[in-house]
Amino acid sequence: MEPRVLANKKEFTFKSFFLQWEWLLVVLILAVSVMNASLSEYFLEYDNLRDATMGFLDKAFIVLPMVFIILMGDIDISVASIVTLSSVIMADLFNHGLPMGWAMVAGLAVGTICGWINGMLVVRFKELSSVIVTLATMIIYRGIAYILLKDQASGKFPDWFQYLGWEYIGGIPFILIAFAVCAIGFGWLLHKTVFGRRVYAIGNNATASRYSGVQVDKIKVLVFTLAGLMSAVTAMFLTSRMGSTRPNIASGYELEVIAMVVLGGISTAGGKGRMIGAILAVFLIGFLRYGLGLVNVSAQMLLIILGLLLILSVAIPQLKQRFASMRRI
Repeated sequence: MEPRVLANKKEFTFKSFFLQWEWLLVVLILAVSVMNASLSEYFLEYDNLRDATMGFLDKAFIVLPMVFIILMGDIDISVASIVTLSSVIMADLFNHGLPMGWAMVAGLAVGTICGWINGMLVVRFKELSSVIVTLATMIIYRGIAYILLKDQASGKFPDWFQYLGWEYIGGIPFILIAFAVCAIGFGWLLHKTVFGRRVYAIGNNATASRYSGVQVDKIKVLVFTLAGLMSAVTAMFLTSRMGSTRPNIASGYELEVIAMVVLGGISTAGGKGRMIGAILAVFLIGFLRYGLGLVNVSAQMLLIILGLLLILSVAIPQLKQRFASMRRI
């Protein structure tokens, strides 16, 4: 009798490698680039492509922790309101005499606390889905921002604060460098640490993970807190780029962030997906928006295209699974 050999890794094949979801995103990015280049001669200019990243990378910071949240089988739709509240409190404190550096620290602290509150509510009220919990906090956080500023704008920030959203390091936008550093850090945390493996385990089966000794509640609170912190980071870059803030900024950011994550191949059922897919989706949607903006395509048309891409991202894995089951019959 031959001994049984157990393998914990699948055998590498070029077919399985190139059929990964991330390669489809690469193909879509190339297709979008070709389409945009044919529509506008200015699309492929290096300076334009470089500067275009300043227009969409602010919300990309929220994508990184949102990958963790959706991998756990949860969702957070309050992130845009956290962006607003962090920005408003930072501006309000600065205009009341607090130095800008400390006002930024306060904004980051507010975002972190808001994320922690979300996490605590999710784990304490398990009978409520994270959608309901964060829907409530979304309304509360933006409501507080309206109480503080009403319908007014707040600005007059120091000149150096514009560095975050508009300046370069070695010819590369500062925001692009900052996002690259954060993306590498979050990617390492997800794919190379015990913490990341436990996030996947929770998404696959939270109950089994709990009985296996995984501190599910503690991990969830930490992930939601990270989402709040990165929402505050987005608030810093967005406020710097706009030069002022209002209680209605970042409207719709939560939907676009979730769309980027889902389009990146992260399963809404939890436990499946990779960080690189979400990062590719950020640039796919960002360059699509930039290219269509060059030829004055309406925002409504962009929403339709984004909706079609989301349907595609959900339908293709289902079709692949159905064809695979048909072949086994």
